[in-house]
Amino acid sequence: MAKSSGLNTRRALARATAAALTAALVATGASSAVASDAPAPTASRPQIDAKPSDASKFSSTAQVGDAQINPLYGVDSGGTLYGYLPDGDGGLDSRFWAGDYWDTVRAATQVDNDSDGFSDGLWQVTAGGQLYYGNFGLDEDHILVGNGWKIYNQLFSPANVGGAAADDLLGRDSSGVLWLYLGYGNGKLTQRYRVGGGWNAYTHITGKGDLTGDGKDDIVAKDKSGVLWLYKGTGNYKAPFTSRSRIGGGWNTYNNIVSVGDIDVDGITDLVARDKNGALYLYKGTGNAASPYKSRVKIGSGGWNTYRLMF
Repeated sequence: MAKSSGLNTRRALARATAAALTAALVATGASSAVASDAPAPTASRPQIDAKPSDASKFSSTAQVGDAQINPLYGVDSGGTLYGYLPDGDGGLDSRFWAGDYWDTVRAATQVDNDSDGFSDGLWQVTAGGQLYYGNFGLDEDHILVGNGWKIYNQLFSPANVGGAAADDLLGRDSSGVLWLYLGYGNGKLTQRYRVGGGWNAYTHITGKGDLTGDGKDDIVAKDKSGVLWLYKGTGNYKAPFTSRSRIGGGWNTYNNIVSVGDIDVDGITDLVARDKNGALYLYKGTGNAASPYKSRVKIGSGGWNTYRLMF
């Protein structure tokens, strides 16, 4: 697990990657305006060239147990997509433009199909309720996964909770039932599997990796009273989570929480929380189920309420 040593290497990596990603996005350009029955726009993303597993080891592929390293994306009220890469110092780098015409996208989530520790595409739901998958920067590779996805009021990829290699997809329907779709590794999905009912108790559900150090990917959920709960992953798609355990209260200070993976580049997945004033906080993962997050660190002083979607 990377600590203070190796910081300069990580900082240089993050900044170089940010520059490369920005250049790739500008070169790609935005896709055409999105109608309700047309594919959602995508963003480009180059390969990040390192995946730290401790202070001295860097390699081009993910180490066992390492969380994904991904940008944090935000869609503003005008339909512009922006991205933020980890800066190598435990925060986020300056934002880059990532696309236009996102005004009709209802939900989006990053996907790692090849289990290399980096997202390589997006699942997106359009205003018409179509679910599309597209590889970063390749509009012609959009595939229609299915119709009727308006039934879900929360939708995100928790990484891999079904036991295979590719990322999976979770959706909560209007009656509070949580459903799991297993990823095939090409953007397509299996039939859905019922996880359970009662999930309308939560205002936010998210996750992107292992929080407890057991090698299984987990999720967290914030209830209406402001308590955050941990659901440990089992790796079994028939029963993907154990019973919940309480993390702590006071989370109603936040109007959004999201996990995209490892922000501070130490190999453990983290959580980002936005408060009602638009400030952004990072909760660094510990890998300990009894206390899965460290104390919060402010990584954005304000302005984050401009984003209607964060993924």
